[in-house]
Amino acid sequence: MGIRIRDTRRWTKLVIVTFLLLIAGAAHQTCSAAARTEIEIPDIPGYRTLKCDFHIHTVFSDGAVWPTVRVEEAWREGLDAIALTDHIEYRPHKDVRPDGERPYEIAKQAAQGRGLILIKGAEITRNMPPGHINALFLKDVKLLDVNDWRDAIKAANDQNAFLFWNHPGWIEQAPNEIPVWYAEHTELFEKGWLQGIEVVNDSSYYPLVQKWAVEKNLTILGDSDVHDPIALSFDKEAGEHRPMTLVFAKDKTEQSIKEALFARRTAIYHKNFLIGKADFLKPIFEQSIRIINPNITIKGKGEMNLIVNNHSQIDFELVSGETSGEISVPRSVTLAAEKTVLLRIAVKKGTADGTKDIRIPYRVRNLLAEPDKGLDVELPVTVTFIATEAK
Repeated sequence: MGIRIRDTRRWTKLVIVTFLLLIAGAAHQTCSAAARTEIEIPDIPGYRTLKCDFHIHTVFSDGAVWPTVRVEEAWREGLDAIALTDHIEYRPHKDVRPDGERPYEIAKQAAQGRGLILIKGAEITRNMPPGHINALFLKDVKLLDVNDWRDAIKAANDQNAFLFWNHPGWIEQAPNEIPVWYAEHTELFEKGWLQGIEVVNDSSYYPLVQKWAVEKNLTILGDSDVHDPIALSFDKEAGEHRPMTLVFAKDKTEQSIKEALFARRTAIYHKNFLIGKADFLKPIFEQSIRIINPNITIKGKGEMNLIVNNHSQIDFELVSGETSGEISVPRSVTLAAEKTVLLRIAVKKGTADGTKDIRIPYRVRNLLAEPDKGLDVELPVTVTFIATEAK
């Protein structure tokens, strides 16, 4: 994230992987072996759920790969949109001609050929405060290459760009990795020059920043800030994936993404967590879950399984509160990704009779509508109780 010494893990592997990715991403590629893995997070009513990464680097700043490789990586991973956001002020590769427009120009044809939305962006890279600010939907990156950071941010806003604060908890600019909101950020916020903030960057989640976003109504973002080839940063074989911003857009277009970002319709997919407003997390959960037998019958003091299918790729980790009424359910259960789970329902006490609509309360530990607090949901079921006489 930002200007830092990177753990390259093994330079030999880096060179090999970069070479292979360059071959895979070449515009003249004719091999049909490339395959895309879709990200199974459902749309919500009224909107498409687009998977995006708005903070990515290439060799045109301090990244390790060519722009077309970033396109190929994102397409194969199942993303819908990316922004190449190279540093304006920091370009350590002396043999690469500095030009903020080139990453986008080089990558746009490859993106179009894969149906991937490519957004022109850049990273305004300054000391704290204000730190690093990403600008998206730029028309002319060169206009941001000025000495004063206020002039750079104004130049982006004059282009109707969307601006967000990168990695507020980065150790190089935040003491003890605790984010600090400075007077300069208040200035930007009050001028309307700051619309969003990264709650997740790379492997870091900032609960305090999520709280700021709620208080100030800022758009939340989760991005990879990837510099090395993505395969060196996240181990797909171990089940890892880059963090990404989920954008709830009216359709799959750049303009719709921009409208959604300014309207604050985002959430974050990070590890096995979804982070965002309950207004978005709850419909994702509801659209992911299907109760196969919503009407069940229990005789006497018996029990019955509720059959629940989760067709998303997120394991929903449920913890139960006190269940009122006649039934008891497991205190905790995981609705495994792309699996069907049996949830045992038993008569709680005594005997019951008749048909009742019951909403089983659970808290989903890994859906964070508030910092470090799970989302409250309900599983609806209709239970017909048949009382049996004592012998």
